[in-house]
Amino acid sequence: MKVIEVTDKKTAREFLEAGKIIYKGDNIWVCPLDAEIESIFDPSENVFFKNGEACRWIMKDEDNKLIGRVAAFINKKKAFNFDQPTGGMGFFECINDEKAAFTLFDKCKNWLSERGMEAMDGPINFGENDNFWGLLVEGYTHPAYGMPYNKPYYKDLFEKYGFKFYFEQVSNHLDLTKPFPERFWKIADWISKKIEYSFEHLDFKNAEKYIADFKEVYDTAWAFHENFTPIDEDVLRKILIKAKSIIDPEMIWFAYSEGKPIAFLILFPDVNQILKHLNGKLNLWNKLKFLYLKKKKTMTRGRITIMGVVPKFQKSGIESGIFYNLQKVMDTKPHYTELELSWVGDFNPKMRALHESVGAVFAKKHITYRKLFNDEVDFQRSIIIPRDTKEKAINA
Repeated sequence: MKVIEVTDKKTAREFLEAGKIIYKGDNIWVCPLDAEIESIFDPSENVFFKNGEACRWIMKDEDNKLIGRVAAFINKKKAFNFDQPTGGMGFFECINDEKAAFTLFDKCKNWLSERGMEAMDGPINFGENDNFWGLLVEGYTHPAYGMPYNKPYYKDLFEKYGFKFYFEQVSNHLDLTKPFPERFWKIADWISKKIEYSFEHLDFKNAEKYIADFKEVYDTAWAFHENFTPIDEDVLRKILIKAKSIIDPEMIWFAYSEGKPIAFLILFPDVNQILKHLNGKLNLWNKLKFLYLKKKKTMTRGRITIMGVVPKFQKSGIESGIFYNLQKVMDTKPHYTELELSWVGDFNPKMRALHESVGAVFAKKHITYRKLFNDEVDFQRSIIIPRDTKEKAINA
C-alpha cells in the first residue's frame, strides 16, 4: 500500500474517484458534486483557509488501484481553545482493511502533530458543522443533502484505532402528512397573536439584511456552546450564493421582537434526490437534467439544517411561531411529505425536546469522535449546554 499526497489535477481527480469506488453498487449512497468537494480544498473558495490549512491523501494498493482517501485540516481560530490543541480529519473512505485505515489515520495524526496539534476530531468538515460532519452509526437510510453516509464497518475502524466518543448527533424525521400535536398549535396560535412578534421569510433582494440578522442571532444563541467562535459573514455569503439554485426563500424564516432578530430556521429542499442521478458531475447535460428533475418536483423531502433562538427568548414559544408560518408554506407545496431535522448533539437537550414537540421521530445517529495523541491524558467528552442559558443571558 502507498499513500500519495494530493498535489495536482490527477491526484485531485483520484481523491474524488475513491469515494465512487468504495460505494459502487450501494444504492443508498449519493455522490456529492465533485465541484463541491473540490471547493472545500480550494483556498480561493473556502474562507476557512484564512485561518487554517488542509492536506489530503489517496491510497493505492500494490496493483495501483485506489482503496482509500483522507484529509486533515486545522482551523486555527478554534484549535487552540481546547485543553489539547485539536485539529480535524475527514472525507475518509477506505476498504474494510484495518491496516489501510490505520495508515490513513496515522497520516492525519502525524501531519497534525507536526503543526502543534495534540488531538483530532473526526470525521468532520473543513468548514461549518452543518455539512459532512460525524460518522453514521444508526439509520442507514436515504442521506439528506450534506449529511454524511458511510459504510457500517467504519465505526469499528475508528474505535479500534483509538478514536473515542466525543458527542452524539441525532437527526429526526417529521412526517408532513400528519398533523402537528394539538399542544404545539395552541402555543403557535398564542404566539401569532402577540403584536410584538413578527415573522418573515428570506428575500434575496435583501440578502445582506438577512445575513446580518442570521449572524446576530447565531452569535448570541451559540455563545454558550463549547469552543464558540462568532460566525464569519463571508461564510454565510458564500453558502447563500452556492445554494441559490436550490433554495426556496419561503422555507427560510426569521423571527423578530419589535423589529430585532431573535430566531431563525433554515430549511433546504433535499437536493440529494436529484444529485443521486448525476454521479457528482454538473456538465451541460446534467444541468439540464437537474432543471428537469427540479421542475418535475423530484424533491419531496427537506432538511432543516439549523435553527437558533437567542437565549432571552428561549422557552417563549417563538419556535412554534416559526413552525406555524413554515407549515402554512408547506401546505402550498403538497409534494413535500417529509422533513429531516438535523442534527442535534447530545450536548443540546433543549433542541432535542423541540424536535419531540413537533412530532418528529428518531431517524439517524452520527458520532463525532476525538483521538488524543497522548493516551495518558484524561479524555473529556463534549460539554452539555447549560439549561439556564436564558437566565445567564439576562443576567449578563
